[in-house]
Amino acid sequence: MTASGAIVENLEVSGPIEVAGANVTVRNNVIVATGETWGVGLRHTTNVTVKGNTIGGVGLTPRLLAGVKDIYGDAVSTTVVGNDISGTSTGIQMGAGVIRDNYIHDMGMIAGDHVNGIMSNGSTTSLVIEHNTVLNQLGQTDAIALFQDFGLEANRQITDNLFAGGDYTVYAGGSGKFGVSHDIVITDNRFSRIYFPQAGFYGPFTYFDSQGTGNVWERNIWDDDGSPVD
Repeated sequence: MTASGAIVENLEVSGPIEVAGANVTVRNNVIVATGETWGVGLRHTTNVTVKGNTIGGVGLTPRLLAGVKDIYGDAVSTTVVGNDISGTSTGIQMGAGVIRDNYIHDMGMIAGDHVNGIMSNGSTTSLVIEHNTVLNQLGQTDAIALFQDFGLEANRQITDNLFAGGDYTVYAGGSGKFGVSHDIVITDNRFSRIYFPQAGFYGPFTYFDSQGTGNVWERNIWDDDGSPVD
């Protein structure tokens, strides 16, 4: 889809929807795809909305590589909201925009995969991850990943989500590969023990840099008893 302002809606699609325009909306579709591809691919896009789609599929083989993917890491003002994503090794992969009200679950994998619920690979443009349910039943890698693969992680707001699974449930951006992360705000989230006693196989979170300017970890609690996740 390259036409500016296009709406792609109410379709059943076998394979990916590729978006390469501005102000495109992809909504209310059933996207059944497997293998080394994605449900919705973003190619140098601006102001795209991906809303209310069912992407992937529980138990489909081989798994789908990614549900929604910013292929070149340069999408601007993307909104991903209210999608049901399953059977993927990565649910949503993007470094900027808004990710809200999505249900990511029943992850898939093949040998060699790293399994990620929502993943950023390095950006300092604002990313909001809000009110999602991300359940990774596997013992690797995460529900939320802020990785410094290609750049610094900064200006992230992760709030009011429900998380479970992975080796660590949240990778909080502080690896230091590209410097000290800053303005990583992780607040008011619930961590579930439905798969592992510490949410993830090894624990609830790692790589949170408490020394980074503007980094905040507050009011994150265990889902079963409301006690703090410190």
